[in-house]
Amino acid sequence: MSGLPARESPLERLAHALAEERRALLEHDVELLVNSTQDKLAALRELESCPPDGSAERLAELAEANRRNGALLARRRREVNWALRHLGRVESAPEYDAHGVTQQLPTRRSLAVA
Repeated sequence: MSGLPARESPLERLAHALAEERRALLEHDVELLVNSTQDKLAALRELESCPPDGSAERLAELAEANRRNGALLARRRREVNWALRHLGRVESAPEYDAHGVTQQLPTRRSLAVA
């Protein structure tokens, strides 16, 4: 794991990773976001393999923190997509048509006329 002390419990590591993930999203720190997401996934894998007894309330709190981070990440993605559209770029089409092919209409926007 990239930045978490090994002697912490998986719940503590998950809480720390979620806090770091939120900080990364707020500070637009891509490297920290990647590292904290890796730490989060490692802690989740450990929790799945050996779930702690009597931690339902703490897990619910951490699940809520994860949902808040997901909402913030979705907001950041919308901001990036908005900026790209206004620069004449479009995001890749996430949907498939009836033939199983993705469709993307080419759109261009002139930023200036020479």
